[in-house]
Amino acid sequence: MSIGSVPGSVSAKSSTPMPHHQIAYSHRRSSDAVISPEDHDEAEVPREARLLCDAQGKLIFIGDCAPLSFFQTVRQLVTSRVDSHAFAPQTSQYSVLENATSKSFFTSGAVSPPEVRVEDIPDTVAAYLSVSSGMVNLFASEARLTDMLTMWASNTAEIDDVSTAVNYLVLAIGLQEKNEDLAQQYFEYARDQALSTLNGSLGTQTVKAFILITLYMLCACQINGAFLFFGIAVRAAYSIGIHRTEVNQRFGDEQRHHRDNLWKSLRIVDLFLSTSMGRPPCTSDVDCTVPYRQVDNEGREMFDILNASVQIFLILEGIVLEVYTRRKITPQLTEGISRQLRDFSVRWLDQMKRVVSSPNESSSADVSGACQVLASYYYAVMLVTRPFLMYELYRRLSPEPATIYRRAGLVSGKSKLADACIDAASMMVDQISDLIEKGSWLFAGSLVLGAGLLGSFGRILEKYARMAMAALEHFAKLDAHAAQYAMITKSLLTTAVEFLERREVQERLQRTESSAQLFGLIPHQHREADSISVRKSPEMNRKLNNGSPGGTAGSRDTGGTHHGESLMGDNHPTGGTMGMASPFFSDLDPAFLTMSTSLPHTPDLLMSGAFDGDESSFGGLNLFPLLETGGGGHIDLAHYL
Repeated sequence: MSIGSVPGSVSAKSSTPMPHHQIAYSHRRSSDAVISPEDHDEAEVPREARLLCDAQGKLIFIGDCAPLSFFQTVRQLVTSRVDSHAFAPQTSQYSVLENATSKSFFTSGAVSPPEVRVEDIPDTVAAYLSVSSGMVNLFASEARLTDMLTMWASNTAEIDDVSTAVNYLVLAIGLQEKNEDLAQQYFEYARDQALSTLNGSLGTQTVKAFILITLYMLCACQINGAFLFFGIAVRAAYSIGIHRTEVNQRFGDEQRHHRDNLWKSLRIVDLFLSTSMGRPPCTSDVDCTVPYRQVDNEGREMFDILNASVQIFLILEGIVLEVYTRRKITPQLTEGISRQLRDFSVRWLDQMKRVVSSPNESSSADVSGACQVLASYYYAVMLVTRPFLMYELYRRLSPEPATIYRRAGLVSGKSKLADACIDAASMMVDQISDLIEKGSWLFAGSLVLGAGLLGSFGRILEKYARMAMAALEHFAKLDAHAAQYAMITKSLLTTAVEFLERREVQERLQRTESSAQLFGLIPHQHREADSISVRKSPEMNRKLNNGSPGGTAGSRDTGGTHHGESLMGDNHPTGGTMGMASPFFSDLDPAFLTMSTSLPHTPDLLMSGAFDGDESSFGGLNLFPLLETGGGGHIDLAHYL
């Protein structure tokens, strides 16, 4: 799914459609969704690969749809148009790609199996299911899995090497948070056992083993290794035909259901990996007949977290193919994708929210799985609307003076789509903050919120950005990966708050100067000195340095009424927001002022310049303008080399 890996002559229209029984959940072809003749004139945009350093300092390819690629775009926008020192140096001191692997407990050669405590198995199995729910479903039930592991650990059941590897991997994933050292021992032994069985004799246990290896490495934020091992799982799955439900049926109803779930798990993990890294998927629905929907006798869809998860990831796959492979997007294309998301929302959103909001009535695995599905849904909305958010940010942060203002109620379609991106990020962060579980797309959500705050989409976003930062810091207790994401989020939030304060000060000065001319409130000769004397309040500096959760509670409304023009200062856009800091209010706490519901809404600026033009003439939005205008599309690797 990576742009850099798709040949220039291949478009999204050439992708093979899914089987007819899955068409309700498949991504629509471009010819079905795009009706504007302007799209036939779209020019091919040179595909630019992005390179980041992994934990060992090696350069690794990251596609344009990946959250880390989005961070690079936001970083370049902020440093070029707002503050060249916006991001803390610590955010580039070690890899943002993955954690360094722990030192191996084992060396080559035969080793004795690690000891397993039977009494720890029930809690470990529960932890495993909580981690894996919504991503994979490899076992019939928690009770059967617990019994199987108990018999195996008690030496009352003889099993082969690959099944032993599967059992150790289940325990390793379940212990990963509680006892990392023991989990690593289990994992390394199981990985070696699984690799030793690759002698051509393949079965469902082989597929399970390498899916579990992938899942463990994902939880350890070793995504490149996970990407490699997952390829083995996929090839093994194709070798035994689990992508064909009629083949699976030959093994009986129970085995058919089990093998179908195995294929669905492969599709989910594959699309998660490829979307996270912006790389082509390993699986496809070519020649696949496994259904992704289960109905009861009355034709109503049955509740199944795995089915819901695979359906939303198929929509994500369509977004990448239709939007990020083409590198152009139109409102018409967005509407086609939004119909799929609305259909998913009608069928699944309320059910998932009920599970998450009633943890006492559902198992921890179901709650975690439902949270994963909700996060993936919100991320799908963010992914399809992200180009419009960047469009609005370029426009609002344009170095050109702002001379035109939109009146309330006249917000453009692109601005509404940008608002949808921010709304989805806010809802995802709110959901994860209420239930701290595995929020796979949390970093991308925090970037959207920080960028939205910077682009004047509402000061309320500061609250959600701080919530995202707090959630990342929660994960950072066990994961250096999340620790760095938290630092990036904090740097972006600090820059946004400082930028908004500078702009509000300039706006207040302009209004003060304008009103002073009416009554002579400020003598002409003192105006320049007064302008120079304005500084940020000490209280705001203290809040920024300490990262206090004093988020403001203003209402986000991009269509507020405005009565002035902006001033430019230090090459930063400064117009459009009613000030809350001025020489008259410098002794007051700005956080107190922003809590007032009587303050004006953050404005929706219309910057003149490269993005001017009416809605009717808008044929296709360039997804990555920075790649064409900012240094030839190359990412600055100075911090990584």
